[in-house]
Amino acid sequence: MKFIFADSLDLVDPGYDFLSDSMRPGRRPYWDDQYPHELFGYAPYDGILVSRGIVGDHQFKGKYSSGQAMRFKRVGARKFLRLNGKFGSKDLFGDSGAFSYVAHEVPPYTSEDMVEFYGDGQFTHGCSVDHVIFDFERSFTGMQGGSDDAKRRFEITLENAKSFLRASRELGPSFTPLGVVQGWSPGSMGEAAAQLEKMGYTYLALGGMVPLNATSVHACLQAVRARISTRTQLHLLGFAKAEQIHEFAKYGIASFDTTSPLVRAFKDARANYYVTKEAGGIDYYAAIRVPQALESTRLLRGVKEGRIKQEILTALEANALRALREFDRGRETTERTVEAVLAYSKVFLSADSGKTETENERALLELRNRLEKVLDEKPWKECVCSVCKAISIEVLIFRGNNRNRRRGFHNLAVFHQHVKSILREKP
Repeated sequence: MKFIFADSLDLVDPGYDFLSDSMRPGRRPYWDDQYPHELFGYAPYDGILVSRGIVGDHQFKGKYSSGQAMRFKRVGARKFLRLNGKFGSKDLFGDSGAFSYVAHEVPPYTSEDMVEFYGDGQFTHGCSVDHVIFDFERSFTGMQGGSDDAKRRFEITLENAKSFLRASRELGPSFTPLGVVQGWSPGSMGEAAAQLEKMGYTYLALGGMVPLNATSVHACLQAVRARISTRTQLHLLGFAKAEQIHEFAKYGIASFDTTSPLVRAFKDARANYYVTKEAGGIDYYAAIRVPQALESTRLLRGVKEGRIKQEILTALEANALRALREFDRGRETTERTVEAVLAYSKVFLSADSGKTETENERALLELRNRLEKVLDEKPWKECVCSVCKAISIEVLIFRGNNRNRRRGFHNLAVFHQHVKSILREKP
């Protein structure tokens, strides 16, 4: 089972100055920045997926600038992602970015368009053009149910898969086409999978997994596996429940893509930093939130409204950072460090005028508990990854992209090891 990282221009400045919170002088965005595999010196994943929706084009604005999109097309995905050289054996997956055109009646790309995109990008694997189906009802059997729109999207996805398989032959044997499965129920997904296999696909990608709970994902995989050969490989597209991937290994998943370990570093309320459990699996810690006083919209609004004095704010911020760094060096106690961080956090919480005093007090108590746990256990001290070794406690501080993404890179490395341990344990 391969872990494919869904990239979204996730880079960091390797020369970032954490004490002054500044980029290195003369830094050129992208050119001087590093992807996770460059920062680590090894790839914390088995491949990278690039969605056409992320790259963007004349129809949809992606995350790439126009210059980056042009360079991507000119030099190919591998060179653009710097996944060449010693990383040259890693897989490069692509998809059409169905969520970017979900509101359209029909996908804006033809199969020939996507074959050109995959060919220019020098992808090793590429998905057919699908159309997202939002309806889902686990209790339906066979082809029961489904709105008119769901059935229309179902047929569009299958027709596109048929033409894509034919068109992709021009890319040669080094390219693997994936037929995308969409459906409104386990039964309809099983039917789609059976039809795709009959067309000649040997690798299927299951779409529509993002909003489904684990029980529904199990039902879909059971229905799909019941209709296809055990030799037909399966990929899970945009698998948001990455931490539960061990539950699904029994279905013979060949690969899955996710951004979850990276994204949780800065979008989760409590599970920002991954560690492996001694008994197997993953445990989590909350990052220590010390927002940049002069860049936080909430804090600046409080200053402008006269509810917060800027000089007090910056002094509390500096004291929180000082205490954390001194704690990391063994020169400060847990108790005083917690109090320093909470003093700043209290101002940050009070800056939200929509919260009551009781709500803020409850939030501070929860924050205290999380702070005491992470400081008592010092998980960054136990980690051997190069990120934690290089920046120590800074990796746990929730503050700006260069810290938060590095924490996400650390999570990718921990998660990749977790996936490999699942494979070792699989009977």
